[in-house]
Amino acid sequence: MKVTVGKGSCGIAAGAGEIFSLLEQESASPIVTGCIGMCYLEPIVNVIGDDGKMQIFVNVDETAAREILKLSRGETNEADKYAIKKEDLDALDSQHRIALVNCGIIDPENIDEYIARQGYEAAKKCITQLSPDQVIDVIKVSGLSGRGGAGFPTWFKWKAAKDARPGPDGKKYVICNADEGDPGAFMDRAVIEGDPHALIEGMMIAARAIGSDEGVVYVRAEYPLAITRLEHALTQAREKGMLGKNIFGSNFSFDMRIKAGAGAFVCGEETALIASLEGERGMPRLKPPFPAQKGFWQKPSNINNVETYANVPWILREGGEAFSALGTENSKGTKVFALTGKIAKGGLIEIPMGKTIKDVVYGVGGGIKGGKAFKAVQMGGPSGGCIPAALEDTMIDYKTLGATGAIMGSGGMVVMDETTCMVDMARFFLDFTCKESCGKCTHCRIGNRRMLEVLERICAGDGKEGDVELLSDLAVQVKEASLCGLGQTSPNPVLTTIRYFREEYDDHILRKKCTAKSCKPLLTFTINDKCIGCTLCKKKCPSDCITGKVKEKHEIVQADCVKCGKCKEVCKFDAVSVD
Repeated sequence: MKVTVGKGSCGIAAGAGEIFSLLEQESASPIVTGCIGMCYLEPIVNVIGDDGKMQIFVNVDETAAREILKLSRGETNEADKYAIKKEDLDALDSQHRIALVNCGIIDPENIDEYIARQGYEAAKKCITQLSPDQVIDVIKVSGLSGRGGAGFPTWFKWKAAKDARPGPDGKKYVICNADEGDPGAFMDRAVIEGDPHALIEGMMIAARAIGSDEGVVYVRAEYPLAITRLEHALTQAREKGMLGKNIFGSNFSFDMRIKAGAGAFVCGEETALIASLEGERGMPRLKPPFPAQKGFWQKPSNINNVETYANVPWILREGGEAFSALGTENSKGTKVFALTGKIAKGGLIEIPMGKTIKDVVYGVGGGIKGGKAFKAVQMGGPSGGCIPAALEDTMIDYKTLGATGAIMGSGGMVVMDETTCMVDMARFFLDFTCKESCGKCTHCRIGNRRMLEVLERICAGDGKEGDVELLSDLAVQVKEASLCGLGQTSPNPVLTTIRYFREEYDDHILRKKCTAKSCKPLLTFTINDKCIGCTLCKKKCPSDCITGKVKEKHEIVQADCVKCGKCKEVCKFDAVSVD
């Protein structure tokens, strides 16, 4: 019998480190695993019997950990009340895991556990049995597209890099973009933390396909645990002969290194990433030439993200047809999403393409937290768009999502409920984009800033007629005149909220009201007849705008109210109304 503890970043944040230490002190010899995806249930502890049967315990605290210890020792068991609920287990079982197949299952710091689950078999097959063209053909049959956002066919990028003429030194590069910067996205981080060898093997296969002997993983420095585990995995792979010279006794040699990036969102664009790798400021470059022809150090380079590479070993083991059988005609395979926001069951999920937004929000995500009404979902991060609840039957694939004005993106899915102001949501994402713009393009640098100023004015109650038309005009200009994908897609949150939630803009501008009761400058706080005169709101008011005597109904002097909401927050009798 063995005990495992989920020690991904989410688990550690929830207290898994303390649980692991407790189990270790009690000589339970716990084993580390990554995140299994159910972040809302962390810390998670698994007990695996000698027969392979696994029991999952969730939200584990010290009391639960001690009961789990008794279970692992065969003593009287009172741990059942901490076991995972059937509906949560059903949500996990309803997924189809390929990129995440080992996450939360194996010890990411033990290469032998990866090898025991067919690890590196695909790489060995590619290196010893298949030609580069045959490897690319398998990827072509699979229909795998880039999971970093654009959805470009992976096989086409690989073939372009393979066919590109290298310099006199014959150098080509395989690069992994692990610089996910979307707010609410953590797919790549979780894969590296939970299954780093899948990334290594995927890059090995890509290197075999294009004729490269060197790989670089560009990962943001804000992912220290991912970097540590990947470094450890690289060391183990070298010790096992999986990396280095003459791998598997062949004439193929390949090694990898890590580059910790500074966390610039624009470095998710491949030419900006290359500039950063070369020690320059991360700014996009004109294309063509494309990286496949002239990339890192002007040498042919292939760039994919973590999830894309993590799918490759499975595809080479199971066959391109097996992957292609999943998904839709236009979007093959599965997709990993980071489900966040006002969702009941937030975390990582992996589903076949073709599922609907409703399937995800209600089927896997358990619906809206607190029983509130589903309002919209933001897909594609700052480059994506807001899809309203009225379109919840929208199928999740590249073409269908694109028709809504949103994009698949890297897989961020932020769920919003009735308390979310869509005008403020557009402001939030545009504020992020303005801060992350490299400033190279005038329209992106200044146009987005002007749009943000208009949105800030609207949210502050100072909007005026014509602002929506001004936003739409500026958005089109920014999209058409920006060099890279950051500027070309940055207006999407604004355009989609105008398209689907125009009435909220009109409420803000014409009626000076925020129907979601989110924009505080547009709210009016009043004290109703439930007030018993306890004076708590009066004592806590920072602007001293509440009047009234003890045991008498109080009043708010509107001219002095700063809309902080403190009175509503502290009132125990629901005596403060907000309009």
